[in-house]
Amino acid sequence: MSGWTGGADAIGDIAPALAHYTDKILFDEVWERSELSKRDRSLVTVTALVTLGATEQLTFHASFARDNGVTETELVEAITHLAFYVGWPRAMAAIGVVRAVFAHS
Repeated sequence: MSGWTGGADAIGDIAPALAHYTDKILFDEVWERSELSKRDRSLVTVTALVTLGATEQLTFHASFARDNGVTETELVEAITHLAFYVGWPRAMAAIGVVRAVFAHS
């Protein structure tokens, strides 16, 4: 994928530099590196967001993970596993996000 514009679309009017780095560096460069598949990058990203309790970004990335081939079952299992390491509240909040994302797919 190249020519990502999600950053510009979301925040380009107020934070053009952050939008640029999001689109050109993160999505056009980092997400395109061949050392990890997009599926694996998605699973790592979702795991990091659950760990941080970043449910705002988790909505997008759970959907993006689905588009990259991660199944609902795999996301739920990863989050269940994480509950023992990052805490129940974060896992429960993440499960709610995943449920909503897959309900609207």
